[in-house]
Order: sequence, then structure tokens, then C-alpha cells
Amino acid sequence: MNTTLTARAAAPAPMSVFERYLTVWVFLCIVAGIALGQMLPGPVQAIGRMEVAQVNLPVGLLIWVMIIPMLLKVDFGALHQVRSHWKGIGVTLFVNWAVKPFSMALLGWIFVRHVFAPYLPADQLDSYVAGLILLAAAPCTAMVFVWSRLTNGHPLFTLSQVALNDTIMVFAFAPIVALLLGLSAITVPWDTLITSVVLYIVIPVIVAQLWRRALLAKGQAAFDATLARIGPWSITALLATLVLLFAFQGEAILKQPLVIAMLAVPILIQVFFNSALAYWLNRKLGESHSVACPSALIGASNFFELAVAAAISLFGFESGAALATVVGVLIEVPVMLLVVRIVNQSKGWYEAGARKA
Repeated sequence: MNTTLTARAAAPAPMSVFERYLTVWVFLCIVAGIALGQMLPGPVQAIGRMEVAQVNLPVGLLIWVMIIPMLLKVDFGALHQVRSHWKGIGVTLFVNWAVKPFSMALLGWIFVRHVFAPYLPADQLDSYVAGLILLAAAPCTAMVFVWSRLTNGHPLFTLSQVALNDTIMVFAFAPIVALLLGLSAITVPWDTLITSVVLYIVIPVIVAQLWRRALLAKGQAAFDATLARIGPWSITALLATLVLLFAFQGEAILKQPLVIAMLAVPILIQVFFNSALAYWLNRKLGESHSVACPSALIGASNFFELAVAAAISLFGFESGAALATVVGVLIEVPVMLLVVRIVNQSKGWYEAGARKA
């Protein structure tokens, strides 16, 4: 793909009204899901039993509809471009793979196992920590294009770091999750974990890239038209999944309404810590502001669709892990918009320090 087409693929339009108010829709899904679980417990339980090899079939289908349109935007042919901004790429990889999962495991241990432990269900503490780890081990894929656009980020750098991150995620997600769950004394269901990686990373990546190649063979116009047409699929499938998830989680939430607020604390700390670290490191290394912004934002955001999928597959609909990943979805948009505002308003400070470097 030539540079013009690659840049266009990396720089989509700003968020739609639907995306901008994702938190509102997620909240409505919480209400709808809880109500559905209370009013129709029989059908909800029947859906929960539709499993093959611990994979819920309706949810598995919804998750594919969530993930594949997002992966369709990723051009793995852009990997060669990482050499142009190797310092920014280095910061991205360091924060995403050497800091983020481990810092979240530490924050989960501090807040879930200690600070908030007296106020959380004792039998779900391990599961909450596992959900937080799953959330942190899945770097953002699709939404980072939006965050980058809102900060005037370098489109080719954004595309290349996403492509590289997704390539690494195919191989590193399972080992990192297994390592951190092991350190947290949580039993690792290796067969289910590997199945999740194959189902929710490997197969969607292959399908998306084959579909991408077929569409681009018809021309850029056909590719853009398809992206526009299937764009709402991901969010719609995510919301449908959340309704089902909260139909199962409703009883626990009604009994412990502050659980969501408590789980949000380590997620919020991690977002600000990782984005600040990446932003500062890029400044110290002298990278341009247009590179530092997407580098910082990809470390702060999460591929929450994958995290939700893995949590449900590994621990089930009714688990604390599934609930913890959904809290990440709930706060994603407003918190990331705040981070976008901070990096935009600090551009003068950033560039003054980057010039000295």
C-alpha cells in the first residue's frame, strides 16, 4: 500500500456521537442487563449454557463481530515504518509490555487485596485481579486511531505502532497473562487461555487481513465504503455483549453497588501513570509531539473487547474478572478524552523540553 493510502487508513474521522457517549450507552446496558436478568432469569441462564469447550457460542459470535472490523483497519505492511521513529516505538513497547501489565498487577494487589478488600466479596478478589490483568495485557488497537487524530498525531507512526503491538500481542498475550496470574496465585487454565488467544486474536487477525486484502484489491473506495458500513458493528456487538454480561452480574451489582467504583480506582491510576510515563520518555528522547501523543495514548488505552472476551472465556459471565474488564469499558472514553486534552494543552511545554533533548 502506498503512503497516501496508508495515511488515510490511519487517520479516520473524529469520534461519532455514538462513540463519544459510549459511557452513557454502557451505563444503559448495565441497567438493561440487570433488569433482564431479574425479569427473565430462565432465558438468560439458557443462553449462558450454550457452550462448546467453555466458549459461549452467542457471545463468541458477538465478540468476532466486535473485533474483526477493528482489525480490518490495521495494515501489517506498515511494520517497516517503525525505523523512522524508533525512539517513539521503543517507548511504546517498553510501556505497553514491560510496564503496563506489571503495574496493573501491582495496583490490583494493593487496592483489591488490601485497601478495598474488606468491602469486596471475598470469593471474588482473585477474579477481580485477574480481570484487571487481562485489561492491562491487551494494548489498544482501534480507538488509538481516534485518540491520535484528536491530538494531530503522526498517522503513519500510529499505524505502525498498532501493527507492531498487534503482532506482539498474538505471541505475548497468553504468556504474560499466565505469568501474572501465576504470580497472583491464580490457577491458570492453560487450555482455555490458549483457546482464547486463538479464537479472539489469531483467527480474527487472519480473517481481517484476508478481508482487507480482498477489499483493497477492489480499490480504496471499496475499502472505505466497507469500513463505513461495518463501523457500527463493533460498538453494537459490544453493547449486546454487555447486556448479557450484566444480566448475569446483576445480582452481585445490586448487592455491592460500590464494586464498580472501587475497581475503577486502579484502572484510573494506571491510565494516568502509563500515559504520563510514555509522554515524558518521548520528551526526554527528543521525539516530536505528533509521535509522543499516540505513543502515550496507546499505553493508556486498552483493547477492552479482547479483555472482555478473554475474561468471559477464562472465568465465565458471572465472574469478577468479567466485571472488572467491563469497568474498563465504562470509563474508557471520558478518561481518554481527558488525557487527549492534557497532551494537547501541554504541547508548548513538551516542545520546549524536546528541543533541549
